[in-house]
Amino acid sequence: MQKIRTELVIIGGSAGSLQVILDLVRGLERKLDFPIVLVIHRKAQSTSVLQSLLQQFTDKKVIEIEDKTEIENDKIYIAPADYHLLFDSKTNLSLDRSEKHHFSRPSIDISFVSASQVYKENLLAILLSGANADGIYGLKYIKNNNGKIWIQDPETAEVDYMPRHAKEQVDYDLLINPEKLCININQLNI
Repeated sequence: MQKIRTELVIIGGSAGSLQVILDLVRGLERKLDFPIVLVIHRKAQSTSVLQSLLQQFTDKKVIEIEDKTEIENDKIYIAPADYHLLFDSKTNLSLDRSEKHHFSRPSIDISFVSASQVYKENLLAILLSGANADGIYGLKYIKNNNGKIWIQDPETAEVDYMPRHAKEQVDYDLLINPEKLCININQLNI
């Protein structure tokens, strides 16, 4: 049986996920044959410090997504605050300002579903620490499209609501410890 290649890693997080993401980008070692997209709940503000903060911890290019951004392998993309992130194709992203979902924009659910419609079984979605139910519906949708699901072990989450509820409601592939997240990502498609 042929191993299914990962063509995109999408990570959703909210309260308590920043340190996990910082540790992840710091630990990415090899050239990745897929992009990583981050959908993180954060306050809308005129200037984003997340891109420059993450860039300090990695040699990989970190890009805050703009409408019609083209994505490439071995780069890290961040959904901007106050916009939903949509996947038009495997190479093109768009932004949307429709109503908030689970009080959030960007919504993890909306981005997970959109990514799943494009990448299907070649998608890996990871849900991290957070304080609301955003992401759970998206994970179920991804699983129905034969994508892979990793959930942060709720015992390790700063805010365990999102990963705990996901663990209880979603058929996941891996319950991940944050210290092993970058190791597991580094080993994808090898």
